[in-house]
Amino acid sequence: MGKEDLLLRVEGLTKYYTSGYVFTKQVLGAKDVSFFLRKGEILSLVGESGSGKTTVANMILGLIKPTRGNIYLDGKNALEMDRKEYWLKVQAIFQDPYSTFNGYYVVDKVLWESFDLLKKIKGITHSRNEKREIIASTLEKIGVNSDEILGRYPHQMSGGQMQRLLVARALIMNPDLLLADEPTSMVDASTRVEILNELTQLKEAGMSVLFITHDVAQAYYISDRAAVMKDGEIVEIGPAEKVFFDSEHPYTKNLISSIPKLHEKWEI
Repeated sequence: MGKEDLLLRVEGLTKYYTSGYVFTKQVLGAKDVSFFLRKGEILSLVGESGSGKTTVANMILGLIKPTRGNIYLDGKNALEMDRKEYWLKVQAIFQDPYSTFNGYYVVDKVLWESFDLLKKIKGITHSRNEKREIIASTLEKIGVNSDEILGRYPHQMSGGQMQRLLVARALIMNPDLLLADEPTSMVDASTRVEILNELTQLKEAGMSVLFITHDVAQAYYISDRAAVMKDGEIVEIGPAEKVFFDSEHPYTKNLISSIPKLHEKWEI
């Protein structure tokens, strides 16, 4: 693997939160997290709630500052990059899509604003008709009828529709890296598979995806490689097939064994 194949490199990423005002204490969010992500690859961060997955994602996004450690994007120190330029290269789909949208505006506002950022950072300009055509064709790519979506407010949309709009925004922005933090948590089972397939299509188009989930089955379905987190640390990392079917760490084995099987009755 040459350096030209690497998109993201995380080294010793650590985060301690300060809790309390008078009697303060340090709470561990993530400790010595290191991994890499190749271009055009999907890497899953897997673990239970509180394992540190979202803390790592927020540090990579630049939403919180690491206590220590380094993040490199395409060989550049991400912590020193201009934030607007960085966020053009790195986009996110969050667990709660409704938090991304302003309830006072129609949902297409986030799609139109993507073109403003493209103009400011990359100097790419589009006419109003071109923007309209790009939005319609992008929504069509992910199986969304623009006539049923555009012009509506967030409260008029389902969770699945909102997540697909965020995927559409990512397609318009065409980032190098997409962080998907539990993107299927608010959608029904049939829509989950569709969203996972859409993320796979982004990968096939050359985008790298960091997929964050507590769902081992989804991680296996979508990933090239997987990293398992426990108590803020990565305890196992490798090809998805190896991690999930030939696990070495006891926590990974326990995580996989806890998955309910459809052909077996649960013991109560």
